[in-house]
Amino acid sequence: MAGKDYCALAERIVEQVGGADNITKVLHCATRLRFNLRDMAKADKDALKAIDGVLGVVDANAQLQVVIGPDVDRVYDAVLAGTGLEGAGEVDENLDAPKERLTPKGVGMAILDGLSGTMGPAIPAIVACAFFKMITSLLGPDFLNLLPADSDLMKLFTFVGDAAFYFFPCVVGYTAAVKFNVTPVLGIVMGAILIHPTFVAMATEGTPFTVFGIPCNVQNYSSTIIPVILSVWVMGYIERFLNAKMPSSIRGVFAPAITILVMLPISLCVLGPAGAFLGGYLVGGLLALQNVIGPLGIAIIAGLYPILVMTGMHMVLIVTLFQVFATQGYDGFGGPALVFASFSVMGVAIGAMLRIKNKEQKALAAEYAITAILAGTSEPTIYGICTRYKRPFFGLIAGGFTGGLVAGILGVVSASLVPSSNVVCALAFAGGTQFNLIAGWGCAILSAVVAAAVTYFTGFDSDSEAFDVE
Repeated sequence: MAGKDYCALAERIVEQVGGADNITKVLHCATRLRFNLRDMAKADKDALKAIDGVLGVVDANAQLQVVIGPDVDRVYDAVLAGTGLEGAGEVDENLDAPKERLTPKGVGMAILDGLSGTMGPAIPAIVACAFFKMITSLLGPDFLNLLPADSDLMKLFTFVGDAAFYFFPCVVGYTAAVKFNVTPVLGIVMGAILIHPTFVAMATEGTPFTVFGIPCNVQNYSSTIIPVILSVWVMGYIERFLNAKMPSSIRGVFAPAITILVMLPISLCVLGPAGAFLGGYLVGGLLALQNVIGPLGIAIIAGLYPILVMTGMHMVLIVTLFQVFATQGYDGFGGPALVFASFSVMGVAIGAMLRIKNKEQKALAAEYAITAILAGTSEPTIYGICTRYKRPFFGLIAGGFTGGLVAGILGVVSASLVPSSNVVCALAFAGGTQFNLIAGWGCAILSAVVAAAVTYFTGFDSDSEAFDVE
């Protein structure tokens, strides 16, 4: 969006979402403006999509998301400056508005929103620690043998690499608390309770245990996700109830303690075991699916993953991947597929950049390619190229499918959990055999090349605006 007037763009967007008076809250993520509106019917989605600088519009349950791309922060600042809103701060809402009906779709969207809001902010911690795990895999005795196993540096990188994974319930406890409007430190405490050494030792030794006389199915919750998410979600209702009923003079002292006290039997006896069972069910389902469809599974997931991202369903796969790595330490199904899907996005952007003749659109495609390769942000390519011109979707699917199919046949696995989606994600294949690393990298490059070639040769109609040379 070089040379664009962000203030003018922001003004047009605000106008088409129903004006400033229709906005109750506005925030943004890496690529999207996210509006909470008083009346969703006042938003003109078709008019929004027609605005130059808007890549797409997503209606995510009760939130209208306007896809901008990497310049979203500048447009966001212009929206705040032009409307006087306070960004993600609390605003008055119409409390008399009718509540949405409870439907299976609404419940599903709420679950996906909860997972996305919880897992997204936790990813940087995983990326940071995965970097150190990748270093130990590459430089350790099993690969390049540059770091002795008993060296202090090897020990340091090993426990730093394991830190976020072992203490993941504390990390997720914090992000879940932020998502569900719970006091953040209480979320951390809830995660710490689940992985306390005494509790873990009882799980290891099979020691019988009760909570206030209630039998407790003691389990090791380190590296788990779902138990702490469920616990913090329920804890939010308890904390808000106590804060509303307690006098302010004693609220600060007793509300946090009583909240944890009430949560102990609920979390340790009910939600923890239930979450662990659900996590195990997801892992078992993914591994069973892998056994049934074999190499074709990686190809299918890699080809369709960008579609899952557009619908929000990818968060279910991400959560399951964390559980798989916590269970067996590697993954030969969803993990590799995500790498090939990411490289396919890069390939589409490169193919479009080479094919498009319109100078402005060509420059945007180049920007999308750089964003995908370096930042790992796929939305600009998906909405700015695939959704806009339609045919590039074939390249997107073909690239991921081809790389995934060859990888499945060769038995490639993700030996490290690298949740980044930029070019660094190919390091997920490090830590296994040299063949796994070379084959994984080769299949990733194959995904990008196939996606670029299909996009270049079949991705655009000859009458497309992409060929209107100004």
